[in-house]
Amino acid sequence: MSGKEDVVCAKVWLKPGSEARVREWTSYINAHRNEALQTLQEEGVSIESVFFDATSDGPCLIYYMRSASEEQAIAIARKSTHAIDAYHKAFKSETWLKVERMELLVDLCRS
Repeated sequence: MSGKEDVVCAKVWLKPGSEARVREWTSYINAHRNEALQTLQEEGVSIESVFFDATSDGPCLIYYMRSASEEQAIAIARKSTHAIDAYHKAFKSETWLKVERMELLVDLCRS
């Protein structure tokens, strides 16, 4: 890593009944890994991880991202014409209920 990166973590609450669609999305992203990695490179994202959490308040995703610039990554993603990004945008529209940013307390990175 050269210089300071932006680190973002967010809890994405899912619409009721979305778990099957989440699993479908997961399979699609994993099956199109190379394209996903290409878009991350274009966005300046070094890490993007997504976790599923079945909480007592409902299901949610935990998103973690490191990038050269969060603002730049978002702007590039919005303008993307990659099929995988169109798929992801549709997934978000169909399943995401609300997003809550999480507070970063400790960030240790050796590289």
